[in-house]
Amino acid sequence: MTVTVMQAEGLYPDDTVEREVFGPDVRILQPVCSALSELPDETCAEVEGLFVFRQWLNAADIARFPRLRCVVRMGVGYDRLDRAALAARGVTVCNLPDYGTTEVADHAISLALALRRGLLLHHDAQRAAPPAAWVPIDSPLVQRPSTRVFGVVGLGRIGTAAALRAKAFGWNVIFHDPYRPNGAELALGIGRVRRVEELFERADTLSLHTPLTRTTRGLVDARLLRLMPPGAVLVNTARGPILELDALEAALRDGTLAGAGLDVLPEEPPGPAVHPLLAAYRAREPWLAGRLIVTPHSAFHSPEALADIRRKGAETMRDVLVEGLATNVIRPEDD
Repeated sequence: MTVTVMQAEGLYPDDTVEREVFGPDVRILQPVCSALSELPDETCAEVEGLFVFRQWLNAADIARFPRLRCVVRMGVGYDRLDRAALAARGVTVCNLPDYGTTEVADHAISLALALRRGLLLHHDAQRAAPPAAWVPIDSPLVQRPSTRVFGVVGLGRIGTAAALRAKAFGWNVIFHDPYRPNGAELALGIGRVRRVEELFERADTLSLHTPLTRTTRGLVDARLLRLMPPGAVLVNTARGPILELDALEAALRDGTLAGAGLDVLPEEPPGPAVHPLLAAYRAREPWLAGRLIVTPHSAFHSPEALADIRRKGAETMRDVLVEGLATNVIRPEDD
């Protein structure tokens, strides 16, 4: 019996890769819409497998897919999906945990190093009118890694890759992750702290790598930020809502934090009424000079990663929907 799958975001010009993965017995639909609500009911009624990249899948959308059996989130995070509604329908949900790992880890370390070496600080000063004096700028941003502590919140695949990169640069690396088994720290040659508060107390540079769940939403707030050592730097390449922007702005303004690197924001893309921190960044207000880096949720991006998303997404859908395997299935307890 023919199985029908759909990718509705206009990601690819053809279905050559998907056809190679699925073979001849899977029907592939590729309508183009900005939101799933735009699709006609008759199209939704045919779909058993749905790919989701940038779109959101809410309860109203799910109700329009009576035959839906599998959703593949073409990425690591799955907060774009209404997991409760999908679970109520018995729909299998998968993600792609093995794509973009190196890119995101590289991005996180790049943000940390750009801040810790004062690259933006000196870059902005040298292109000012007139340019600054041809001398280094003293700043709490600049630190020697081998004398400092690099903290990782969430030691999954990406967090592990970031930890190993930080270790290679000489940082003393510690992590907090209550879900990692005992001994993970011994295998990697890094330290482990049991309390998230201790991680913030000890880490001069800290990188967020936890998924967005009920327990991590708003996790990094004013209380935790104020535990960090003087001159600390925070990097977030995970999900925007994990970090409270009001608390981050306050910590940057009063000097609790020397700098921050953000690849993700609570609202993406930012709306017309942007957060005051982002407004100050865009206006190049002097108090933020060299202290804040913002990239547009691009940490995952490379030509190779995009190719991985496409092929691994199709392979995951094939495994679950056609072959009955449990490849990359997200468990309800992962929420």
